[in-house]
Amino acid sequence: MKKIIHIDMDCFYAAVEMRDFPEYRNIPLAVGGDGPRSVLCTCNYQARKFGVRSAMSVIKAKQLCPELTIVQGRMAVYKEVSDHIREIFSRYTSLIEPLSLDEAFLDVTDSTACQGSATLIAEKIRADIYQELNLTASAGIAPNKFIAKIASDENKPNGQCVISPDKVTDFVEALSLKKIPGIGPKTFQKLQSFGFSTCADIRASSIANLTTIVGKFATSLYQKAHGIDHRELEVSRQRKSLAIETTLSADIFTENDCALVIEKLYPKLLQRLAKLEGKKIVRQGIKLKFNDFNQTTVEQQSLTAEQETFNTLLPKAFERGKGRGIRLVGLTLGFAAEDKLAVALKEKQLTLL
Repeated sequence: MKKIIHIDMDCFYAAVEMRDFPEYRNIPLAVGGDGPRSVLCTCNYQARKFGVRSAMSVIKAKQLCPELTIVQGRMAVYKEVSDHIREIFSRYTSLIEPLSLDEAFLDVTDSTACQGSATLIAEKIRADIYQELNLTASAGIAPNKFIAKIASDENKPNGQCVISPDKVTDFVEALSLKKIPGIGPKTFQKLQSFGFSTCADIRASSIANLTTIVGKFATSLYQKAHGIDHRELEVSRQRKSLAIETTLSADIFTENDCALVIEKLYPKLLQRLAKLEGKKIVRQGIKLKFNDFNQTTVEQQSLTAEQETFNTLLPKAFERGKGRGIRLVGLTLGFAAEDKLAVALKEKQLTLL
């Protein structure tokens, strides 16, 4: 039986800001852009009491919480802290799957730390993070990734939840379908209309019946409702693309204005590309998001990142707007898949380390 830990930092970006700037500690705080059309990266728990959430627009957040303080993110600082956290993880296992700067899965099945107790390992990791970084983390401990991730949210902030193999059935049966990754508000509403609200309801149905409601997602949903998840940790992930985009302070309406934005984005794209050694470009693309929040992407095969190619793709993307204002412009690069042998060697090196 696997022993999987999901570690999730508590309101990570905001927590770092509160740690470094004491004046932020007892007020509603969010990290994000300062423009009226920006969105929040995260917010602290004081702000969440007002209904403020990550990915919420600044305008909406300010409506819910007029006293909300919004600060610009410091990604270099967050990355440095994240690297330290990753180093702490590596003291207990080499099998680590980072999901973002502030969360990761750890497979401690064969770890000899803390007498092999996943519960004690999670407690020790959280204690190390607090002692060395003055930040708190929450953890979920379970036999698989799906349950561990759900469990890490059960006792937030600064807590952990253990779902042992004999408790899996009770845990998932009572689980609201809203908590299952892949089920958004619309899908949940649709499932409710058919009488499904919890995993217990799904367990009483069948894959055939669920297929008529949620299509191909039916098998995955049925398995999750039974606490089944056979996924291994992805300790070495292939990066398939690179993207850079900007949300504009005001809508633009001409192709020339879009070209000017591309001109500004292109050097930044090259800077990020330079940090990705050995990546082989196979396509370029341009993304436009219109003022009704619909978006379009136009791509073509390409072996290099050329500004002229982006300009060539622009007319087709712009034409799809049919006169709508443009609120976001983005540039994308697609990469060739890495050689399987090279990937295997990387994974072997990680294991040895």
